[in-house]
Amino acid sequence: MDNMSTSVIRPRDQLSRPLRDLRISLLDQCNFRCTYCMPVKKFHENYQFLKRNERLNHDEIIRLVKILVPMGVSKIRLTGGEPLLDKNVAHLVEKINQIEGIEDLALTTNATLLKKKAQDLANAGLDRITISLDSIDQEVFYKMNGNRGNVVDVMEGIEAAEKAGLFPIKINTVIQRGVNEHTMINLLEHFKGSGHIVRLIEFMDVGNQNNWNLKDVVTAKELLDMIQDKWPVSPVNESYRGEVAKRYSYNDGSGEIGFITSVSKPFCGDCSRARLSADGVLYTCLFANHGTDIKQLLRSNASDVEIHNVFSNLWMARNDRYSETRKSYKPDESLKKIEMYRMGG
Repeated sequence: MDNMSTSVIRPRDQLSRPLRDLRISLLDQCNFRCTYCMPVKKFHENYQFLKRNERLNHDEIIRLVKILVPMGVSKIRLTGGEPLLDKNVAHLVEKINQIEGIEDLALTTNATLLKKKAQDLANAGLDRITISLDSIDQEVFYKMNGNRGNVVDVMEGIEAAEKAGLFPIKINTVIQRGVNEHTMINLLEHFKGSGHIVRLIEFMDVGNQNNWNLKDVVTAKELLDMIQDKWPVSPVNESYRGEVAKRYSYNDGSGEIGFITSVSKPFCGDCSRARLSADGVLYTCLFANHGTDIKQLLRSNASDVEIHNVFSNLWMARNDRYSETRKSYKPDESLKKIEMYRMGG
């Protein structure tokens, strides 16, 4: 390992997009079996997840973050699988929080384990937390996550996060036609006025296991029309370039909602995100069909400069814009994509 100059050039990809965000999957395991991510038919009780030595350890993660900050990375999001299954996640948060140049440190969780960990995460320096919650109707909740967990546990986790000061909280809700769109209004009503921000996500064709079909997508426009029938809302200007969600506020001042429109109105043009899988593979797109093994570099005594150069060259060669070109593809084996649980959404 060697020290790098702080004057490292910040690379831009083929579409002139900078590298700002790094999403780190801590492990590929999850206590849910969501139908659009880890359907139980494949991810059964005998499924072989990564062994501990096959995953990046915390020291390796810290080293990579330190290498990437001079390249422009200022936002880190910890994901999974379910990141709270990592018993030492708060310690990792503390270490990342101490790295100069990290301006935003967030974590995405299904919140079933959050009640006991929220305060430790806040104390460690976590800035923000995002909760994956597709319905507050227990029956629909079960249907979408493989009969795992309980809505009550999620709500208690959200309450604990509030008390710990992880506020406002973002609630991510994947909407799938014929499955949970009929419970969307109730979910919005529950969080309306709470200060938390519900973000409605169009059902996406991530990976190959979720039987994605365009007919199952409820577009943001359809969702907005449903909401407008209940409450008047108005668009809000984006707070920074590349912001994922298209934001709206309730006209009565009772909060904000967002729409993630990867299918109907792609936002690839401003994507500044790289993803690091639990087994140390770097992906430059959520819909990637291949990645680059960084773990092998870490464990073969490559220097910081060598690793930096690999990242930089990969980013400068990047031209990913799958969501914008989705319609031009026909389903075939050549488009087999990496599963979301592996790289972290």
